[in-house]
Amino acid sequence: MRIRDEQGGSLVEFALGSSVLLMTLFGIFAICLALYSYVFVAEAAREATRYALVRGSSCTGFSDCGITSAELNTYVKNLGYPGINTSKLSATATWLSPSANVPTTWSACTPCNAPGDAVEVQVTYTFPLGIPFWPKSGSLIHMSSSSQMTISQ
Repeated sequence: MRIRDEQGGSLVEFALGSSVLLMTLFGIFAICLALYSYVFVAEAAREATRYALVRGSSCTGFSDCGITSAELNTYVKNLGYPGINTSKLSATATWLSPSANVPTTWSACTPCNAPGDAVEVQVTYTFPLGIPFWPKSGSLIHMSSSSQMTISQ
């Protein structure tokens, strides 16, 4: 007569081991999605800066010359990267004017989008991090990136 029966023991071990494995695997997927989102935020800031850069006061040939910050925000939301929730994405543009003294300092002005001025675009995104069985699951990661370029034409 056996008092302890080991039938089903391997099933319990498999359940515990696979839950740890799957939690780790899905955690890696979530971190990869967060990194993908950050790369998008950085690229969107650079792309929006270049977009605003060529639409300054001496712009010709585009239908949206003299772009505003609201139009730039719409442009960033329409970039169309898969997996990005555009309702949690925002872009703001600031036009800057250089000082006359050295070293050059930049001060915000409106509207100053002439050659020699600069445009700075900041893109922010809120990423929902969800890792199964993790205590802080559902927490938000706030990402932001900015890019500044001088208007040359």
